[in-house]
Amino acid sequence: MPPQLYTEETPAEVKNAKGLHLITMNTPNGQAVQIMLEELKDVYGIDWTTTLINIMTNEQKKDWFLRLDPNGRIPVLVDNTTSPHPFPVMETSAEMLYLQTKYDKDGKFGFTDPMESSQLLQWTFFWHGSGAPYQGQVNHFTRAAPEKIEYAIKRFRNETLRVYGVLEIQLSGKYGDGPRDYLAGKGKGKYSVADMKTWPWVKGWERSGFTKEEMEPFPNVLKWIDRIAQRPAVQRGIGDAYALKQ
Repeated sequence: MPPQLYTEETPAEVKNAKGLHLITMNTPNGQAVQIMLEELKDVYGIDWTTTLINIMTNEQKKDWFLRLDPNGRIPVLVDNTTSPHPFPVMETSAEMLYLQTKYDKDGKFGFTDPMESSQLLQWTFFWHGSGAPYQGQVNHFTRAAPEKIEYAIKRFRNETLRVYGVLEIQLSGKYGDGPRDYLAGKGKGKYSVADMKTWPWVKGWERSGFTKEEMEPFPNVLKWIDRIAQRPAVQRGIGDAYALKQ
């Protein structure tokens, strides 16, 4: 029996979409997939359509959305080119790896060498499991929580700074062959899914309440942030096209 992906509640632009369709909001997780799509567009000319939702109204907890992503989190990617029915992909990292596997035919954002490919996965999963959750909790407890819980704020701030330190070790080449430009790959590394996954969170260090003094131990991370920010696809991927209309 085919999955019942769409109902009367499903927005028309979602259930009538052709090709790739992204349901997103311009948050760090949303931006990671948005950037990946924009990068693939620059290299391969791929097309997709987008539905912007407001997670502050819990749109992502409604039945129509949960049919596509039972976890109720953005973004969710729907591939309408699959047979016999559309294929929804949940979880940011899984969506990016799906796009890389299916659309990055020349491996511009991945690797053919098994060890380099493993590095890409290691750093992607590192940020997915050890970086984003900590920084997300910093944002929650400092800005959204109904009361200030100093223990929680201190713990998640310290853990976020710790994982920034892990990135600094890798990018500084402390235990390798010198400074690197990117997280995965031989030598100075190559811009890849691992960077796209991590960058949208780390570039928001100031918004998360960290000071310039606190970031001083991470000079290579700061250079990496600036380096990636120069890419046209990155600028589009976090830009006005993904801003909710008032």
